[in-house]
Amino acid sequence: MVKIGGSLPDRIPDLIRELRGFRALIVPGGGTFADRVRECGIEDQDAAHWMAIAAMEQFGWYISSFGLPATDRLEIPRVTSVLLPYLSLRTCDPLPHSWDISSDTIAGWVAARLSLDLLLIKSVDGIRIRGEVQERISAPVDSQDVDPCLIPFVLSHGVKVGVVNGRRPGFLGGVLRGEFAPGTTICI
Repeated sequence: MVKIGGSLPDRIPDLIRELRGFRALIVPGGGTFADRVRECGIEDQDAAHWMAIAAMEQFGWYISSFGLPATDRLEIPRVTSVLLPYLSLRTCDPLPHSWDISSDTIAGWVAARLSLDLLLIKSVDGIRIRGEVQERISAPVDSQDVDPCLIPFVLSHGVKVGVVNGRRPGFLGGVLRGEFAPGTTICI
């Protein structure tokens, strides 16, 4: 399973080319759509939560517009597809309604639900602690590179996570082929 960060809209065509030939469920970030929700300063946590998840759907439709099918079904797809998460999350409502939960933890929840590993495609080389990229993380740590709930969530749910830089051409395809690419692995 792959989560494409909302900071990567300009890289979508290249990332999709790197995904060709692999079967993946793509969870979209929220990107500028979620930023707009944050800027509104909505005090009602429930409203902000659902608006931010709707923002993920908007970015999901953007990714889909490059020739990938979109789905709202929480299942392993037959072909690479983009998950539109709103309906699944409204049905289950499994996570706290807080800005501490972003599309990172939502992708972790989807991976846990489908018993899959997760590859986070971000605009950073990996998770940094005090400015240094960590090769491996096996305990909760504070980092600005992922939301505060992701690491505790995936560790407690046994989800193996890789973090790789989507701004570096070829890294995504290399990781999917089992080649080394700099980044961070989160697992016990």
